[in-house]
Amino acid sequence: MRRPPLVWRAIRLGPIMALAGCEGTQSMFSPAGIDALATLNLFWVMLAGAVVIWFALNGLFLYVTRIHVGKMSRRLAEAVIIGGGILFPLVVLSTLLIYSLPMMGHQRAPDDGLRVSITAERWWWRVEYWPDGADAPVVSANELRLPVDQRSELLLTAGEVIHSFWIPALGGKTDMFPGRITRMTLAPSQTGTFRGQCAEFCGLSHALMAIPAVVMEPDAFADWLADQAQPADLSAPGRAVFLREGCGACHTIRGTPAAGRVGPDLTHLGSRTALAAGILPMTADALRAWISNPEAVKPGAEMPAYDHLNDTDMTALAAYLMGLE
Repeated sequence: MRRPPLVWRAIRLGPIMALAGCEGTQSMFSPAGIDALATLNLFWVMLAGAVVIWFALNGLFLYVTRIHVGKMSRRLAEAVIIGGGILFPLVVLSTLLIYSLPMMGHQRAPDDGLRVSITAERWWWRVEYWPDGADAPVVSANELRLPVDQRSELLLTAGEVIHSFWIPALGGKTDMFPGRITRMTLAPSQTGTFRGQCAEFCGLSHALMAIPAVVMEPDAFADWLADQAQPADLSAPGRAVFLREGCGACHTIRGTPAAGRVGPDLTHLGSRTALAAGILPMTADALRAWISNPEAVKPGAEMPAYDHLNDTDMTALAAYLMGLE
């Protein structure tokens, strides 16, 4: 039996290979929330509609150029143009629009659950949790934690330029604008860690602006949030280095004199899953590399390099920050 040419085998295998790469912690094809599942279903419905239109119009083109190549009556030509080129696409697209529009209301509806304010900075995320009845938020950064099987409301804004908040496994994209709050809600249905990403080009390190989303059982989330509300209680040699080097002018560590608001809150840095907005692992070596030369990790980062610290001070500082859990 003659084997098909290599080009045809590649064409047939291409879609399969492409879909095989769509699994993972940052994929709309691996939904872990009600909103992500609705978005995926919408994708398949829209794709089906597009396929129907594609086959219908190309079949019509094939008919008039290959099958019925003779002279066509004016009446038949007008029927083909109006029916196939106007009415058919209008019916299919209107049906898809009617199907999709009601979804938007559900994904923007407020709920009685958790409220989280997220501000997109250059190039990191300021995250503030507002427990029910709280007068002040629980401040964190570069990581979002949510309870499973509950709908949480996100209040999104940006510091200087437009960003876009997107965690594909949990929901769709929402743009973030300076001076404006955009609301969205998410209802995770599975626990786990899922990767999010800024989806709007925002500068040099746009591609390095990730946000891990950790979905937890409600009781575990409540315990975690209570711990995050507490001040840091770690006294270690690295604390003196942190304060001496003026890090508190940009960063806050509650329970210490450090109260800066320029950079991320570091009060419980060591409890986070990643460093530098999801780019580095939360390890002492990664912390040393980041502190020594942030520009090498994230071009355009506003944090200055501290490569002048000797090995003893750098080790103590990294150990202190890692211990802030």
